[in-house]
Amino acid sequence: MNEGILKLSKKERDRLRILSRVRGGELRLREAAELLEISYRQGKRIYRRYREEGEKGLVHRLRGRPSNSRKDAALREAVLDRYRERYEGFGPTLASEKLGKEGHRIDHETLRRWLLEEGLWQRRRKRKKHRSWRERKAHCGEMVQVDGSHHDWFEGRGERAVLINMVDDATGRTFSRFHEGETTRAVMETLWEYVEKYGIPRSIYTDKDSIFVTERQPTIAEELRDEEPVTQFGRALKKLGVKMNVAHSPQAKGRVERSNGVYQDRLVKELRLLGIGGIGKANELLRNGFLEELNGRFAKEPRSTVDLHTPVPKRVDLRSIFCFEEERLVDNDWTVRWKSRLFQITKANRIVPRARQKVTVQEWLDGSVHLLYRKRELQYAELNARPSREAKKRVKSGGRSRRTVPANHPWNRSYKTMVA
Repeated sequence: MNEGILKLSKKERDRLRILSRVRGGELRLREAAELLEISYRQGKRIYRRYREEGEKGLVHRLRGRPSNSRKDAALREAVLDRYRERYEGFGPTLASEKLGKEGHRIDHETLRRWLLEEGLWQRRRKRKKHRSWRERKAHCGEMVQVDGSHHDWFEGRGERAVLINMVDDATGRTFSRFHEGETTRAVMETLWEYVEKYGIPRSIYTDKDSIFVTERQPTIAEELRDEEPVTQFGRALKKLGVKMNVAHSPQAKGRVERSNGVYQDRLVKELRLLGIGGIGKANELLRNGFLEELNGRFAKEPRSTVDLHTPVPKRVDLRSIFCFEEERLVDNDWTVRWKSRLFQITKANRIVPRARQKVTVQEWLDGSVHLLYRKRELQYAELNARPSREAKKRVKSGGRSRRTVPANHPWNRSYKTMVA
């Protein structure tokens, strides 16, 4: 409080206005107590201080004094020193969690106030809320949001990486993995692990990235089958029976976007504390406790207890689902081309496709190539080059000499000469 300036709260200003009327004889003290919603006895005490001290007597006695429940000064200094030493840049909530594990039990709001007073933290403006709000899905596994988060995760200590993040819409439960880039292979591998852990979700919510949506025109075969063109990832979802929904703006998939923000705050600092600068070690951290701790803190209970994830059928091989697949024509010599590689279909197959028929070529994520015809896998041999065709050699007639015709032979004479 500045010297010479008396600041009154709204409550104190109301008391000053009413008690001044009591002092001027306009109101009785009992009426004033009723207006102030206090007892007559308390009204007499307040009015007595007002007559003795004036406006200053209406100010609360604890104003400007330290709280009786304040933390010990030594604890404050120890916490702030530890924050400067190890957790500088951490938000008050995350820092209070980390300090609590070290034995410094401090509420995050108390820590926030201390950091603001010391200039170690600045108030952040809240983001403006989106005008349209969509209610969470009722069931776990009903819809999973997918997004890639590009960030300097290792703060210059290692390679650039992208976090592929999957968030269950009903619970906010997150599942993520680091990859070198946001590619079809990266998204497939992450979803593969998710399916093995939780099961197959009902639907996937994505953006309009080329991994999920294609702008190419349908082929003639697709038009005849009345099918829309799909990406490799879209084909994998179709085989699993998963519906893909596409968001038209980043705000539409706000839950996964906010989850990315949590990762960019908490995970970056955890990687910094552990000195991790590579994708392999970072994924080990995600697998070994970080995700469980994060979900335990932020995940919510769904409105329904029914989990809509379905287990993977026993007959389904996920290696043939999460792969790159295209159709190819069989050449006349029963060879098939795929990405500049040549494969010879062998005669050992029970059913061999005819020339110019189509076979399905699958390249699994482990790099192996598989040829399928009528849903049966074909045996093949990879060739380094197509065999050259040998030119046909003329066979000379054996033992017969060529007959020489004399000059006067009728064959060599003109028809007119013979008539004459």
